[in-house]
Amino acid sequence: MRRHVFAALAAAGAIAVPAAAAATSSHDDTIAITGHPAFNARQFSNYGPLHAARRRSRLRRRRALRGIHISPELAAIANCESHDNPRAIGGGGAFRGKYQFDYGTWASVGGHGDPAAAPEAEQDARAQLLLDRAGTSPWPVCG
Repeated sequence: MRRHVFAALAAAGAIAVPAAAAATSSHDDTIAITGHPAFNARQFSNYGPLHAARRRSRLRRRRALRGIHISPELAAIANCESHDNPRAIGGGGAFRGKYQFDYGTWASVGGHGDPAAAPEAEQDARAQLLLDRAGTSPWPVCG
């Protein structure tokens, strides 16, 4: 709103406008890039088919993780490893998350990125998968 008032006053000669300020504006750049003044280029990139596919994929993963049941054995491991803190980091940064995964073990059960940054439900699901595959051996102290 202010830009429009400013531009109208400058056009009428009511105020002096430096040449550099009058030449370009980010508002004009936004319209040129997206065709709409309400969106900038960064926001516009969030509204394409790729964004929609990513969003659907995230929703599917979340729905799949909702029904995870944590065994009492796994709950005891989580309590021992991190005091049930899904953001815990231990071992100088080598062990991360509620179950103190290292990156290799996390990747072996299908995890991507940092285990401590993953949602708690995802950590629970991946830990249950690891427990079913390998028993308590991945947790030598708490297992």
